[in-house]
Amino acid sequence: MTAPILDTKEEHLAAIRECADALKARFGDIPDVLVVAGSGLGAFSERMTETDSASYDELKNFPRSTVVGHAGRLVLGRAGGRRIVLMSGRKHVYEGVDVRLTVLPLQALVMAGVKTVVLSNAAGAMNRTFRPGDLMLIEDHVNLQFRNPLVGPNLDETGPRFPDMCAPYDPGLLALARETARTEGIRLHEGVYLALTGPTYETQAEVQMYRTMADAVGMSTVAETTAAVHAGARVLGISAITNSHVLKTGVVTTHEEVMEIGKHVSDEFCRLVEGIVARL
Repeated sequence: MTAPILDTKEEHLAAIRECADALKARFGDIPDVLVVAGSGLGAFSERMTETDSASYDELKNFPRSTVVGHAGRLVLGRAGGRRIVLMSGRKHVYEGVDVRLTVLPLQALVMAGVKTVVLSNAAGAMNRTFRPGDLMLIEDHVNLQFRNPLVGPNLDETGPRFPDMCAPYDPGLLALARETARTEGIRLHEGVYLALTGPTYETQAEVQMYRTMADAVGMSTVAETTAAVHAGARVLGISAITNSHVLKTGVVTTHEEVMEIGKHVSDEFCRLVEGIVARL
């Protein structure tokens, strides 16, 4: 499926509306909770019941991810006792696309009825207390992708020209996640997530600099958070710590390693998200 044209404000808004209308035509009512599963976390869909799904290729204006570990499917079903919609995989800017295209599916889902967004990702630890296999609740973020999906003419129909980002991750959802982790006995760190474009992993000099800014580093989530906040949705972010940039100095990080650790942490991630969804 060819990428939508986003050259003008009218074309951009039309692309989001076309996607939202296509989603409602395919699935009917869209649930008000969206979960986005990052690298290695797609197993969440296997725990859902009463599911209906479609490949991104089948959905109007949905960009298909080319990254191993991103299934590229939209799944509607039940988790934690309520209906949700799951994006299993996402498009990244390092795949060579406009950042606005990476957030278009999320914007369309919000337009179609989503009000709460749970974003997840695989991230590298820069905090020495974090270990591969841990989970981190994202308290705040730093955008070093130097791309903002809201640059250009503002889509007034979706949100304000200057959205406030002083608390992009909803305080109420953060409290709910903490409560869920305590109840489920899940070790949950909290920290700042830093987003880079990738696709390269960081040099040691970069890690030393970034450690002054954040606790974990990755290649996604921030643009989606920005678009969701702009559209008035509540956002929660969770990082699966899949590798450490400070505990294994000089050891090569690979995508295969990230995927493998992501699978190991998947059970706790699924229990945490299910518990959060059940408490909404």
